[in-house]
Amino acid sequence: METTDLLKRVRQIEIKTRGLSKNIFAGEYHSAFKGRGMTFSEVREYQYGDDIRNIDWNVTARFNDPYIKIFEEERELTVMLLVDVSGSREFGSMTQLKKNMITEMAATLAFSAIQNNDKIGIIFFSDRVEKFIPPKKGKSHVLHIIRELINFYPEHRSTNISDVLRYQTNAIKKRCTTFVISDFMDDSFEDAMMIASKKHDMVGIQVYDKREEELPDAGLVKLLDAESGKDLWVDTSNKNVRVQYTKNWRKRQDEIRRVFTKCGVDNVTIRTDEDYVKGLMKLFKQRG
Repeated sequence: METTDLLKRVRQIEIKTRGLSKNIFAGEYHSAFKGRGMTFSEVREYQYGDDIRNIDWNVTARFNDPYIKIFEEERELTVMLLVDVSGSREFGSMTQLKKNMITEMAATLAFSAIQNNDKIGIIFFSDRVEKFIPPKKGKSHVLHIIRELINFYPEHRSTNISDVLRYQTNAIKKRCTTFVISDFMDDSFEDAMMIASKKHDMVGIQVYDKREEELPDAGLVKLLDAESGKDLWVDTSNKNVRVQYTKNWRKRQDEIRRVFTKCGVDNVTIRTDEDYVKGLMKLFKQRG
């Protein structure tokens, strides 16, 4: 993309997503993601009714009277966006491509983070980690992230969610809120998600297209697997083919939901012809 076009697109997304995060998501984001962690504040003398599990035994021994630790909600979060840039994101049969919706959602979450004084970072992944931008604060940092979201071209086209989850688990030492934004076209990521969810507050956002769910009756058509590059001729006029296609989709969705539920990961599924604002609001209210 030419520099002038890129800057214009960045500005368009900034105006839209910054407005959404400020006027719509500000309160919802705060209630959904603030206060998830507790940090030590001070000690005070034990009072009747205090939780004995919070007794500071070292201070208690020193003063020969019971003291407890006081904790307060963490006022600053680190937010990480794990963004799928594999080949399948370039598909879209309705109003927009999956990658365009992913870009806007990621930008909205980024602006919501900095408006709440949180750090924001991003990892682009395919079947490997393509690029890591460490978490920082500030508008200029968010605009840098948006430019990358618009203009980043991966070296690989397949998907490996487990790989990026393992990378983040090792790279980000402090507990953070992590949004995995993907179509989740991956065979297995349960083990890595389970480990990541024990260390970080994980959230799954699945973006998909209507034609991934069902095939139209359009006769003999050639389908391209955007990740493997393989062509496949499909007779969509055959009802059994269309029915089996939808069954396979639902089976995969059931498996994705099972993994999220088992790992305790909040999640939402948004179609490319739907309003992602409603999807994110649903997610925030679910957590709040």
